[in-house]
Formats: sequence, structure tokens, C-alpha cells
Amino acid sequence: MRDILRRLVAGELSEDEALAELRRVQLDELGGRARLDLGRFLRRGIPEVVLAAGKSPADAARLVVRMAEQHGQGLVSRMTDAHRAALEDAAVDMRVIDYHLSARVLRGGFAPDRVEGKVAILTAGTSDVPAADEARMVVEACGLEARLEADLGVAGLHRFVAPLAAMLEWGADVIVVAAGMDGVLPGLVAGLVDVPVIGLPVSTGYGRGGAGEAALTTMLQSCSTGLVVVNIDNGVGAGAAAVLVAARAAQGRRRGRSTATTASAIAPKSTRPKTAAAKTRDASAPPGRAKIAPRATMAATTTKSSHGKPRRRRP
Repeated sequence: MRDILRRLVAGELSEDEALAELRRVQLDELGGRARLDLGRFLRRGIPEVVLAAGKSPADAARLVVRMAEQHGQGLVSRMTDAHRAALEDAAVDMRVIDYHLSARVLRGGFAPDRVEGKVAILTAGTSDVPAADEARMVVEACGLEARLEADLGVAGLHRFVAPLAAMLEWGADVIVVAAGMDGVLPGLVAGLVDVPVIGLPVSTGYGRGGAGEAALTTMLQSCSTGLVVVNIDNGVGAGAAAVLVAARAAQGRRRGRSTATTASAIAPKSTRPKTAAAKTRDASAPPGRAKIAPRATMAATTTKSSHGKPRRRRP
């Protein structure tokens, strides 16, 4: 969009041509099969993610590559081996970053604008990593920093204490906790920390309540107040929510620093207090009048005659 505005100002585009370009940026159609919402990142700060499940490998790869060409990066989730192979073939001269079942395709020389927000991601087991990695992909695509610690389930409580403390010391703005089976870990974490926690139920488990239903129900029924829960295996949703929270926290810190800097610049400089002893006032005066020094009092004198005799009074 900035490029279009620059070209308009430079006279390279007419108003009608610029309007057409902006419309194309907001919505792009590929062969009548899919409509890419290329303006989503400008509206929400979160790019569109192509869901590979239900699409042919060739169609999914073409969509992701088109997004990378237009905006520097394309995101895809829920890939199979066939989807991954098609993506590798289509992303010529582009960089592909793998996130288990998800991936980012980056155009040469592209990097997202950095945001100071930090997102911590914890998983109860290693089986929960693919869904958690989907969240990490979204976080990193939006320019925020993410850290992931896996296999911290409640079957061994001693395992999660040190990683959780390390995440807090690192300065995480929000914590995403992925868990399957009984789904207890998000509620446990939410009861110990003062930062927002997003529960991500994962479809690991078996028997009654398997496929993530038990984990989802546990998180929804958690006694820990403030725990927010997304749908089963919705790593993209958890990552998007974490981005919005962490980015707003980073914005608040920037405003706070800016306000402090401005206040420091305009504050009067302190001066040393006067240490000289106060002088005793000789005389007081009404307000608004200059102090007048007291006049010296003259003693009354008697005029004497030349011979010391008093003068005779004339009749």
C-alpha cells in the first residue's frame, strides 16, 4: 500500500489506477477458485493463513506463493507430506520455514517489522507441539518474539516450574499453553501467573473424551479466573490472540517511555538551595513598599549664652 501511495505522489499512477491497485491489494482472485484477503494484515496486524486441509497440494502451494509475492510472506497450516512437496516445488527462489505441519514462505530479502511483544508457548506433551508450533508461526510472522518449551505436563509437576519461571523472567506478555488428554496444564499455569493465559486444547487422547473434547471441557471449567480458551487444535487462533495481546502491551510500553521522556525534557531543572544565613531585618514595611532604613535619633540640645548666663527676657 505504501508503494502504491508513493507511486501516486510521484505521478506514476493516476487516481483511478491507484484505486484499482488498492482494490486488488485488498482482494485478489486466483483462477476463480480462491479469493485471497491480502488486506487483512493492514486491518488487523495478522496475515491470512492458508488452510491446506481440503485443498489440493498444487492449489495450496499456489495460494501461499502468491501471498509471498504480494506481501513478502505466505502462511499455510495443516499440511500433509504431499502439500509440503508441492510447496517446495512452487516456492522457487523463496525461503521456506517449517513449523511441523505448518510453514512460512518468505520472499527474498523480506522480514516482518519487529514488534517488542513477547509470547511464551508451553506444551503439556510432545504430541501437542504441532498445534503449538502453528501458534508460534503466527507470532513470528507478525514480528513478535516467541519461545516454546515442550513436555511440561502435570504428570510430573517438577518439570514445568523452572521453564515457567524462566518465561516470566524473560518478560513474556502472554502465555499460550497447549494440552491434550485431561487438559489441566493451562488452568494450573493461569493460577500461578499474573499475565494473560490462552488455553489451546489439542486432540491427543483416547477413549471417552478423546479427540480433544475432554481437554476443551476441562479448560472451560477451570477454576483459574481469566483463562481464555480457543477451539480444539486451533493454533492459528491462539497465536492470533497472543499477537493482539502482546502487541498492545508493547504499544503501552512505548507510550509510557515516550511520556516519561517528554516529562523529563520539560521538567524544570533543580537548583541548589540557598545556604547563606538570613539577614536580620532592620525595619519592617508594609507590603509593596521598599524597606527604609531607620533614621538615627538626634538628642535635643540647649543653646547656651557666651558667658553661661541665661539671657534676660526683653520687656
